[in-house]
Amino acid sequence: MSDMIKIAVDAMGGDNSPKKIIDGIIRNHQSNNDSFYKIFGDENKISELIKGKIDNDHYEILHTENVVKSTDSPLEGAKRGKNTSMWLAIESVKNKEADIVVSAGNTGALLVVSKLNLKMIENIDKPALSALWPNKKGMSVVLDLGANIECSSKNLLDFSIMGASLYTSLYPNDKPNVGLLNIGSEELKGNEIIKETYQILNDKNSNNYDFAGYIEGNHLMDGDVNVIVSDGFTGNVALKTAEGTANFITSELKTAMTGTLIGKISSLLNISNLNKFKKRLDPRLYNGAIFIGLDSPVVKSHGGTDYIGFSNSLDVCYRIVKGNLIEKIKQNI
Repeated sequence: MSDMIKIAVDAMGGDNSPKKIIDGIIRNHQSNNDSFYKIFGDENKISELIKGKIDNDHYEILHTENVVKSTDSPLEGAKRGKNTSMWLAIESVKNKEADIVVSAGNTGALLVVSKLNLKMIENIDKPALSALWPNKKGMSVVLDLGANIECSSKNLLDFSIMGASLYTSLYPNDKPNVGLLNIGSEELKGNEIIKETYQILNDKNSNNYDFAGYIEGNHLMDGDVNVIVSDGFTGNVALKTAEGTANFITSELKTAMTGTLIGKISSLLNISNLNKFKKRLDPRLYNGAIFIGLDSPVVKSHGGTDYIGFSNSLDVCYRIVKGNLIEKIKQNI
């Protein structure tokens, strides 16, 4: 166990929990024997779901019946006390009993409870919410996705460094290109904070990433920039727009392929390509947003995902710890 990566799991957050959480752990364990799962939640419910599915030396259950509700405000979630599954999971990372924490629970509460328990990395003012997005050439890291509505140029510079560190933790063989999300690609476009950040990044020499300038929303998926930086307001709008567009395309394609006899025949003839397309847009494959800037990593799984999506968030946890994300940020900041 001492050589395993220890993942603290809030088993009671999100839809259909704890079943989807435990099913996700079981699926993740099938392809990864190097993780130990510290599972926080109702032992009576959890034990009957996991018993006999995973070796006992790969998990432990820490019992609590107290839960942060999805309907709680961030402060209400924090006020529910130190005995909730979310709080105890985060506290185990604080006490160095686990390397990383993951929860599919209330996003606002997770951020507040994390900030109450964990310190910021020195010289970083604000944590950012980051996630992986698919592009034509592979994957991109995008941040901030909603943790900070207003940001200074210092914050955006920190996000650039943290985003590049996250990318190299997940993809150690690649040097990332960093771009600032903006309304145009010309130097003079954007507000004063964006332009000030552009000048800082443009003048800054870094061995850890290359600065690619501005990137517009219609080029997010091109793959030429693999760390995309913005304030939380802009990033969240971009995220929701991308999710909605992907759902629209998938829905319309399904309707076109099943609405007529010719469409059904065509879909049968192209079943292999259609499955590849569907898999590429499957949000479960990119599940697992990361709060970065805290001195321990916190991963947020989508509350509405299924066990496959949660399993993928556990894989993100493993890769983050294996890639020494926190040490990379401390070195680069």
